[in-house]
Order: sequence, then C-alpha cells, then structure tokens
Amino acid sequence: MPNPLLLFTAQIVAILSVLLLAAGYIKTDPKASSARVFAVMAVFVVFYLLNGMTALHIDPNFRIDLSFWQLPISIGTNSVSGLFMLYCFLIFQEQAKFPFALAAAFAMQVFLDSMLSFLTLSSQPGDAPSDSLALLGSALDVLQLVFVGFAIYWTLKGWRADLVDDRRVLRWFIISVQGTLIFAVVFVENFLLVGGSSSNATEQAVIVYAIALLTLGMLLVALRFDFVSLSYVIRRVAEMTEEPVADSVATFDVNSFNKAFKDGQLYREAGLTISMLAKKLNMPEYRLRAFIHKQLGFRNFNAMLHQYRIEDASTALSDKANLNLPVLTIALSVGYQSITPFNNAFREIKGVTPSEYRKRSQAGG
Repeated sequence: MPNPLLLFTAQIVAILSVLLLAAGYIKTDPKASSARVFAVMAVFVVFYLLNGMTALHIDPNFRIDLSFWQLPISIGTNSVSGLFMLYCFLIFQEQAKFPFALAAAFAMQVFLDSMLSFLTLSSQPGDAPSDSLALLGSALDVLQLVFVGFAIYWTLKGWRADLVDDRRVLRWFIISVQGTLIFAVVFVENFLLVGGSSSNATEQAVIVYAIALLTLGMLLVALRFDFVSLSYVIRRVAEMTEEPVADSVATFDVNSFNKAFKDGQLYREAGLTISMLAKKLNMPEYRLRAFIHKQLGFRNFNAMLHQYRIEDASTALSDKANLNLPVLTIALSVGYQSITPFNNAFREIKGVTPSEYRKRSQAGG
C-alpha cells in the first residue's frame, strides 16, 4: 500500500500546482480563449484528483466524502481529453476554424458520458450495466483517446513553421509530457484497471505522483525558476550548434527583406519552407525566424506566406484584364498547390471568397 501521507502530499501539490498554472495563464492573457479552456481543464483535473481521495483504500484520516458531487465530477473528468484537444488547437492552429465534426463529437461524448454516469449513480450497488451500455462506454473511451491523438497531431503540425521560440519548446513539452500523460491516464483508467484507479491503490498512487511531478515541473518552468527559463536554455544550446556566421551573411531590415522577398516574388514558390528561404537569403534559419517574428510581427511562417500571397492574388483579382482568368490559375500563380487552402486563407484575411472579392472589385472599378 502507498504511504498515505506521501500520497496525500502529492495530491495537494498537484492540485495547488494546477490551480496556480491556470491562475497564471488567465492573469497573463485573460482574453485568450486558450487561457479559458486551460482554466476549465485545470478545474476538471482537480476534480479527478479530488475524486481519487474518496476511494475506500485511502487512509480514513485523508479520505473525503464527495458523494453528492459525483455526477459533476464524472462529467468534468470525462471532458479533459476533449478540452486538451481544443486547447492544443487554439494554441497551435491559429487562423483556423475548429472542425465542426470534432466539436459535435466532443459534445456528443460529454452528453453520453453524462447519461452513463447518471445511470450508473442511479443504479443499485452490484447491478451490472447491460451489454449495450458497456459497449457504448467503451466506444466513448476510445473517442477520448482519439481526442488526445488529435491534440498531439495539431501540436506537431506546423512545428517547423512556428516562429516563436517559446512555443516551439512548448510544443515538444506538450507532446512528450502532457499528451503522453493524459493519453496514458485515459488508457489505463478505461482499459487496464477494473473499476478505475480508485479501486487500485498502487496504480492510483503512480498516476497521482506522475501528475504531481508534471504540474510542479510546469509551474517551476512558468515561474522561470532560478531566473532561467527552459526555453532560454534550449534556445541557447540550439544557437551554439549553429555554424559561425560568415561576414558575407546577409542582414535585413524590413525594406531590404521586402525587396528580396516581395519584389523578387520568392513567396510564389510552391512548397516554400523557412529553411529553403533562409538558404535563398543566405542567412541562418534561426536568425530569419527571429527577424520575421520580431520585425515583421508574424508568429507563424505560413501566416506570413498567406499574407504576401493573398495580397498578390487580390491585385490579380482586381485587374480587369484578368476577369476571365480562373481563380485556380491565380491561386497556382501565387504559390498555392490547390484551391482549398487558397480559398481558406483568402476568406480568413479578406473576409470574403476570392470570387466575391473579384465581383466587388470589378463592380467598384
């Protein structure tokens, strides 16, 4: 049996760390949707930890009674995977709309899990769920794992194009620690442990210790423990591995960059990446990242490409000489490889479709 005092201490450390992280995130960026989602997710993680303190194997001196709150606790803990998916999307997939199908799947999962929890809590002790309800429960558990999978996918997607060093570090931290832990907890809870962790003392202790270590580590990083942030250390190591910068390496201000990149129409090259652009401009990739982020104000390389390409396409669509030129041809000419990403980026930046923009421009001209 785990040491009762050590387990209780780990639970308190985890709860306080989670709440402090949420409070810090909200204080730093109170208007950000990602901050609010993280705060809700943090509260539900606390629900999960508190629920673990109600188990029969917990020492009576540390056991709490939350029987009246079991339904909201169950709803909250079953929502963590979906909220984690939403959080990663908001952080790492800027300028994109959350897929409607996944939003509907998340809402359905929460609703059905709530119904199952209500039926379970309303049933008599010892009553076994029907085969159909057990099958539904397993399907919903698999859906939670799918949500975590999407969260990890969105965290990985676009890593090379991310220009913010701290967020690049955050991506790997989320993938290697948060995503893995949440996936493991959901998998272990729903598929390996009969009755969940609350019925398995040793397994529950391992999960609580892991959460405590993770959240405390995140808190120390967020507080820039010893005045040195994790991102700064990693960034310095990465920069030290770069080859010495030769005297011939180009330096840019905004005007000279635009002359090379915009006037030279480098953005029109299909499949252009930041490493390819760095070679064309004869400068180290890390310097180019810093320049685009700090001098041009873009947080993502693809966002910069979209801006230049859409402005070019807008000029072409407004030109009466191109009235009969297909939109697809214009999209391909400015660097897009298909019509869908072009339409999505155009609507995001201009607020209308390319065809509608052309119609308004021609009418106004």
